[in-house]
Parts: sequence; structure tokens; C-alpha cells
Amino acid sequence: MAHEMAAEQAHVDRVYDQLRSDTEAAKKLARASQEIYHSDRTTWVREEDRTAMYERDAFAFNAARRLAALDSEHEGLVFGRIDLSEDAEVRHIGRIGVRDSEYEPLVIDWRAPAAEPFYRATSTSPMGVVRRRVLRCRDDRVIGIEDDLLDSTNNRTDLPIVGEGALMAALSRARDTRMHSIVATIQAEQDEAIRAPYQGVTTISGGPGTGKTVVALHRAAFLLYSHRARLENGGVLVVGPSSVFMNYIERVLPSLGEDSVTLRAMGEVAADVLGLESDRLDESAAATLKGSLRMIDVVAALAALPLTPDPEALSLRVTIKGEVLTLGAKALARTRARILRRYRYNASRRIVETSLLDQLWSKVPSETLGSYELTREDFDEAITSQASYRMFMNAWWPPMTAERALARLADPRVVSQVASGLSAEDQTILADSIPAPDTRGHRAWSIADIALLDELIAILGAPPVDPTAEQPVFIEGGDVSELVTVADTLTDSRTVDPEDDPQDTFAHVLVDEAQDITPMQWRMLRRRGPQASWTIVGDPAQSAYPLPEETAAAVAELTGHAPSRTFRLSKNYRSPAEVFDLAAGVITTVHPDADLPEAVRSTGIDPRFETSSRASLGEDLAATARTLAGQVEGTIGIICPPSLAQQARDLVADGAELADLAGRVIPLTAMQAKGLEYDAVVVVDPDDIVAEAPGGVRVLYVALTRPTQRLMVLGLSDPTSPAGDHAPWRAALWSHGTD
Repeated sequence: MAHEMAAEQAHVDRVYDQLRSDTEAAKKLARASQEIYHSDRTTWVREEDRTAMYERDAFAFNAARRLAALDSEHEGLVFGRIDLSEDAEVRHIGRIGVRDSEYEPLVIDWRAPAAEPFYRATSTSPMGVVRRRVLRCRDDRVIGIEDDLLDSTNNRTDLPIVGEGALMAALSRARDTRMHSIVATIQAEQDEAIRAPYQGVTTISGGPGTGKTVVALHRAAFLLYSHRARLENGGVLVVGPSSVFMNYIERVLPSLGEDSVTLRAMGEVAADVLGLESDRLDESAAATLKGSLRMIDVVAALAALPLTPDPEALSLRVTIKGEVLTLGAKALARTRARILRRYRYNASRRIVETSLLDQLWSKVPSETLGSYELTREDFDEAITSQASYRMFMNAWWPPMTAERALARLADPRVVSQVASGLSAEDQTILADSIPAPDTRGHRAWSIADIALLDELIAILGAPPVDPTAEQPVFIEGGDVSELVTVADTLTDSRTVDPEDDPQDTFAHVLVDEAQDITPMQWRMLRRRGPQASWTIVGDPAQSAYPLPEETAAAVAELTGHAPSRTFRLSKNYRSPAEVFDLAAGVITTVHPDADLPEAVRSTGIDPRFETSSRASLGEDLAATARTLAGQVEGTIGIICPPSLAQQARDLVADGAELADLAGRVIPLTAMQAKGLEYDAVVVVDPDDIVAEAPGGVRVLYVALTRPTQRLMVLGLSDPTSPAGDHAPWRAALWSHGTD
């Protein structure tokens, strides 16, 4: 083994030497680009100078891009090797491609076709691979080797086989607070999903622990490598359930050499048009209602409802040459409905005024026109200059923001006007769920509200910019050295079409935890990828949204007739068999057809069960966490219902019982735990997790499947109580329990 390690270290040293040489060359290119063109002009550039500027910008861009790739935080730059039977060829596989001075490959990029056998080859179909080797490195040092002999019949050179297998070694390592790439241990079924065509919709399904998320992220990196021009220019959007989740996965793509991807939590998706984001969850009933397709009609009616208290009593009254002209409530309602069918609210003020003036002009008696020789131009000027007209327009058709519109739902009278299709109970739930403003007038909108606000933006459009507002002309501050680029000189100064969609759009959209996305959120996502290809990742058995039929309809509308393909991941690499058997027994009580993957390993350690009381919960939970901290090396998740989340967080606060373990003990709710994993997990009060979560038992299933080694269930009620007779999931959970 020492000889093999030394040989691999020699190759890794050669790769890093070449990398340093490439980095210095890129820096020289960057310095050279700065010398191509200089100008002291601050206002305009001559046409003949633009060619030189373009050349300079191209050099600078390419140099910066190469430096970024070379300077990336590569978590083991060289991680694999395959020995082929044909010509005894050796290929080293890594996170980026590296060639020597003769342009011969030292490392093949893992996404290249030449690297595919590293992932696809098996003993039954070796694809010409005799031996597959995984190198475990720390920085630039080789610290371990794991081999698989795939074709013993062609092992003519008697290649030595070292180690017990890379996959099991990787699965047994301690977790930290970041997801890491699996680029060295991708399995064949995972690689098939990663390398699928980009067109249309690719669905990656599978139960907990099958690696859906990390496979999807590797797919994003592969697509950017294979279709760089299309996807880098059009953009790739990755959407996850929460900011906790996005923080967890944020280093995966950069570690694979990709930093041109936009990551947004669901509550951040509409920040492009709203300028705000949210990580707050509504209570279960409100979240379900706000996510339902029933809200489409509610939001549309809300956008069309005048701000005036009593629209049916509204009228427009003006005078011209002694004549009183009136437009009543019915005429105004018809005008409003007709214009909103064709135009966005905020872009149609002039159209509204033209329509109202046309109707008022038609009411002027012909004698008045003749007597005063009144022209249409004079008429329009006379009407629009009247205070009564201006006051009416400002009240009936003022500039409207999405936030101002949605805030009106806090008024039960408004809800009754726009949500007549909802039951009285649902109307109350909706009105009560709208957050009150703080002292500065800001509202703490929920994640579900963000989708409704985005729907309103689509109807209302962006509010018009005040033309009287002063714009800064000069950059304020001290001495500023700027580089004026070609893009600066060619900036398009045309006005933006108010009918254009204001949302950012992307060429590819990757949606994780898709089973939790509500129909209204799917509509929000579709606006970001109207012409996009999609990767959709999820597991219906873990869904927190209780109306799967509505979700299926929303997804069907999204996919349409586009090419589609589905990949099922069948192996659970996270949960030990002892843990997953328990979780499977719980979920099948409410979802008999759940996709249950096969756990690939066993620890011999059964889940533990204990009971506590609300009075002693803090003390018992702290003791349990300390015990687990001594049993595992990595992280410990304390997963609890929202009602206990603050109490759990208090345990790791400064000066608290677990403050010294704050980096390892992580309190969070079951909804926040989606997509995450920990070495050990304490599931606190499963009864309230089920009661408080929108998905009930399915969300408890999520909590039970987070640990990679040990699971503890801490109940706050007697597991033998009669309530268990009426809850099959409860019987399935506690039947495994041993104190």
C-alpha cells in the first residue's frame, strides 16, 4: 500500500505544480489585459476606441474566469483513477481538467465523457475498466486509497487492490454543517440522472437518504459543463425549501468548479421583483389555504377591487361650462374590468384616463359644444385640471404595490368581497394570517405570502417610478478609480416596456424538495423559467402540502408537452437499516405506497425511546444531547415542533446548558430539517410535530430519517395512552421503543 500511495502522491504533486504554473500564466494574462487600453475620458468614448476596449475586456474576462476556476476551493482536486484494459491506459479523474505543457491530460474533468466509465462501470459491465481507484486527499496530500476490481479476467498486470471500498468509507465519516460533493463516490444510477439530456423536464425521485439533492447539484454542474454557452448566458436557478437548507448546500457547486448559479430559498424567489424575502412559516391551515389554487381568484379580485370603502356608491362627477357630467358605479366597474382584462394595473393609468374622458365627452350636450365651440383638447384639459377629477383618480386608480394590495386582506370586509368562494372559516383564517405592520409600517410576510405577492406583481405590474424624483448624477465619496467597459458605453437607454415580465428568468431551473411546493409557488417558479429546462427533485411521501391533486395539476401545467424523463434512486445511503425500518413502519400507516429505498448499511444500534415532561424537558434534552455528543463525532440535530423551537434554541445560547456544544448541537423544526442530515438526531415530541406540521405524519417521517448513525425519540406523553389506539402511526413508532 505504501508504494501505491507514493505513486499517487507523485502524480498529485505533478498536477499541483502544473496548477501553479497555470495560475501564474493567468495572472500574467490579467496584467497584460490592463495595459491594452487606457483613457482619461470620463464622459464619452470615440467610436474607433471601442475595438481596443472590447479586446481589453475580453482578455480581462477570460483571465478572471480562469483564475476563478484555478483558485476554487477544491475539496480534493484529484479524487479518482481508472486503469483500462486497452493499452493499459490510465486516466486520473478530478474536479477540473488539467493538462501539462504538451497539452496531455493530467486530470480529466469528472463531467467529461472520458470520465463516464469511472461512474458507470460495474463488475457485470466493466466498460473496459480493470480497476477503479478513489483517492482521499487532504489539501494536496494523499491520505487514503480505496479500490474496486471490476474486471479480473483482464487484470494482466496484476494491479494491486487496496482498501475496502470508497462508498462505505465515505458513508461512515462524521457530518458537519455543510453538504459536501459526492463526486468521488457517485453510483451508476445516480450518474445516469446526472448525465441525462437537459431538454424538457428531468424528475429525480427516491426516498430519504438516496442522495437526490446532491445528485441534482452535480447535474447542474454537469449541464453547465456540457452546455456552457446556453446555460451560463441564460442562467441556472437552484431553489430549495429554506435558508437553512441553502446555507447547507451552498459550497457544493463551487467545490465542483461552478459559481455561476443563483441559489434561492423559496422565500427568496421573488426578491427580484419584491425586494424582500421571508423565512417565516404560516400555521398549517393558513399555509395550506394560501398555497391552494383557490387563491388565484382571490388575488385577481383583490387587484381589481377599488381602494374606496364602498365601490357600489362610487361615482365620478365633473362640470364643464355649467353642465354636470357623471359616471356611475356600474360604468366605472365595467371600465375597470375591461381594462384589467387587457392591461396591467400600474401600466394602464393613461388608458384609464383616456377611457373616462371618452365617456365623459360623449355625455356633453351638442348645444354646449356648439355654443362654446368646445374642442376635445380644450375639454380634456378642463376636466383633468379639476380638483374633483384629480382626487377621484388618486382614490380610484392610485399607483399600487403588491404589499399594499395584499395587506388589505387583513380587513375581514375586504376578504368577504374578494373571497366569496371560500368558507367563512377559511375567510377568517386568511384575514387572521396577514401580519400586522410594525412601528415602521413593515410587515413580516410569510413564505406563502411571497407567492401571493408575486402573483399580484404579475397582475399589477411594477408601480411607476416618480418622474419628479431626483436621480444621482455623480458617484459620491472620495477618490474612485473606475474601469469603463464596452458594456458601459453601449448601455441601452431605451425605456423599459411596462408590459414586459419584471421577473428574472433562467435557462434551467432546479427545484429541490418539490413535494412541498404549493400550486401558487409553482406559478411563481414558472415565471422564472417560461422557456427553461427543469430538474425536479422530490419524494411524495415527505410532502408537507396536503393537497397532492392540486400540486400534480400545477406541475402538469408547468411541464406541458415538453420532453420528460424520470429517474428513481433506490438506495438509502444515509440512514442505517435500524433507523429506516422504524421510519418506514411509521410512513406506511398513512402512505402505503411510499417509495421505500433499500438501506445499504447497518450499524447494529437500534433507535432509543424515552419520555419526558414539559417541566423537565430542558434538563432531559440537554442530558440526551450530551450523551450523544460523546457517542458520535459530528453534528447532533434536535428536531422539534415549532412550539418548542425557541426552548430548544435556548439550550445552545450563550451561557446555557449546551453552549459549549453550539457548533455541534443544532436545534431546528421538522420543516427546517428537510434535506439535511446529522450524525445523531433527537426527535422531540412527535405528537406535536404531527399536529403542528402541514403534512402531519409525512413531516415526522422527514425528522426520523435525518440521522446517519443514531436516533433518539423523546416523547412528552405516555406512549401507552388510549390516544395511540386511534393513531396507527403512533403505534408503529412506539412499538419499536425500548427504554
